[in-house]
Amino acid sequence: MIKVVIVDDSAVVRKILKRVLEEDGEIKVVGSAPDPYVARDIIVKEKPDVITLDIEMPRMDGLTFLAKLMRHFPMPVIIISSLTRNSRDMAIKAMELGAVDVISKPGSSFSVGDVAEEIVEKIKAASRAIIKKKTLSESSGKKKIEPIKIDTTSKIVAIGASTGGTEAIKEVLENLPSNFPGVLVAQHMPPGFTQSFAERLDELCNMHVKEAEEGEPVSVGKVLIAPGNYHLLLKRSGARYSVRLNQGPRVHYQRPSCDVLFKSVASEAGKNSIGVILTGMGADGAAGLKMMHESGAYTIGQDEKSSVVYGMPKAAYDMGAVNKQFPLKQISRALINVVSKQEYYF
Repeated sequence: MIKVVIVDDSAVVRKILKRVLEEDGEIKVVGSAPDPYVARDIIVKEKPDVITLDIEMPRMDGLTFLAKLMRHFPMPVIIISSLTRNSRDMAIKAMELGAVDVISKPGSSFSVGDVAEEIVEKIKAASRAIIKKKTLSESSGKKKIEPIKIDTTSKIVAIGASTGGTEAIKEVLENLPSNFPGVLVAQHMPPGFTQSFAERLDELCNMHVKEAEEGEPVSVGKVLIAPGNYHLLLKRSGARYSVRLNQGPRVHYQRPSCDVLFKSVASEAGKNSIGVILTGMGADGAAGLKMMHESGAYTIGQDEKSSVVYGMPKAAYDMGAVNKQFPLKQISRALINVVSKQEYYF
């Protein structure tokens, strides 16, 4: 049984979340609190597996509480955030502090049928997350990464991630040079938050990072992030690449789906592409990465030890979709080596 504590100043939200979660036989809400001070006592007593945490609360805000929690009593935390600009930005900061996922806060128009399954899946994924003590170090800005001599400018790199993926993606991208080939990213994240995520990455990376737009060209030095609630696909026209967005059916309960991205890259770029599957629960991306691998692409998986949740990378590895697994901190170097043909890792 997965034990959950809900921390939110809204009694309505606490009631809705409790009802949704306890409809699943594997989850039990062992406590709910209107603020971090009440939550602290419940957490010490109940020792939950997962906490859902609001950001904007009286007496102590969620970010301050999260920072204290991760220093002294690290555990899986899912942020429950409204869609206001300030809340979205704070949710991204919470991920840097150690939260593993984010969910849009249910409101008066909340439809249980629309997102209940997703909330339950995120709780289950978080319960399996490996959380380490973490302190937030202020960023000194973009790292100085020397440009590289690339073998071809027409390479396409596709990255897929879920639980714990925001920090994994940041680790990879902030260590790539400004002239690295175009990168497409599918990260399981709600609408609105992907824009804040892209803007935060753009502050930290040498490449230009933005949320993808329909028909946008894929080019050297640019990273395109799939918008929440949209699948991201690659399209080739002659020697040029661009992206397409659609709201087709969810795949593995997800939109954007890593499988949808990878399969399109396999079809459109084939051996001229590189696929990377990072931390996340479930199997989204495994079949698509296998298609990339079979089309001649070089494929990379994050290893178990460095993954927050070794689900998606394991599914891909077990399927034979991965050329080689790497610790997270070595993936950017592996990508640079492949595109510059300094070294291959077969």
